[in-house]
Amino acid sequence: MTGAGLNGKGILVTRPAHQAAGLAEQIIAAHGKPVLFPVLEILDTADLAPLYALIDRLDAVDMAIFISPNAVNKAMNLIRSRRELPPALQIAAIGRGSSRELKHFGIENIIAPTARFDSENLLEMPEMQEVAGKHVVIFRGDGGREMLGDTLEARGARVEYAECYRRSRPDVNAGNLLRQWSRNEINAVTITSSEGLRNLYDMLGKLGRQWLKTTPVFVPHERILGVAQELGLEHGILTEPGDEGLIAGMTEWFAQQPE
Repeated sequence: MTGAGLNGKGILVTRPAHQAAGLAEQIIAAHGKPVLFPVLEILDTADLAPLYALIDRLDAVDMAIFISPNAVNKAMNLIRSRRELPPALQIAAIGRGSSRELKHFGIENIIAPTARFDSENLLEMPEMQEVAGKHVVIFRGDGGREMLGDTLEARGARVEYAECYRRSRPDVNAGNLLRQWSRNEINAVTITSSEGLRNLYDMLGKLGRQWLKTTPVFVPHERILGVAQELGLEHGILTEPGDEGLIAGMTEWFAQQPE
């Protein structure tokens, strides 16, 4: 997608380093300038033994739900190192990115929302209604929201969590980023997780937070927008989901700004 609306604008990309390339390429295609500053680091889980034990028991599982692309990559690589997926196992994912990653592993029959991509919309899918007596495994990072599992349990499912990676705040110095901001080279911020926004806020320090509060921050979900408002950001802007939604939202916003 191209658009003069990003012409020359510096766009902060805050995704983990190994997941930033796709959005950065789209920003370049829209004539913007991506500035990479990861605010999340994805690490292997400390103890793989419980995960391997679960993988060996997958024949007794009815449905596997993948919370994120990282969950897909970490879990599927471990699964493939030990076995094939049981043919009767139902596979579900919350977002487009997770579905894309599953397809990279040759999985095509995926239960996933088609509009907003979150736990609430996955739970509205027909396959999620009659789950009483089913054994459901949720592949995710450490911690995270419990709403999906709690709702499935309330519907009678037996839910098990499989934590297959850890999230951490990178230990980096924001000095170079702050210098770019001071030169007006950061014109917009993209944030794709609530945890990432909180990390960025903490990493910027007092001076950087003042710039963050006055810079447009583009987010693809209402939950992240709520965190932006909680932190006092003046220009939290909700976009459509996915990288395309972020690009379209930024293009539209900049096109409406006076020169």
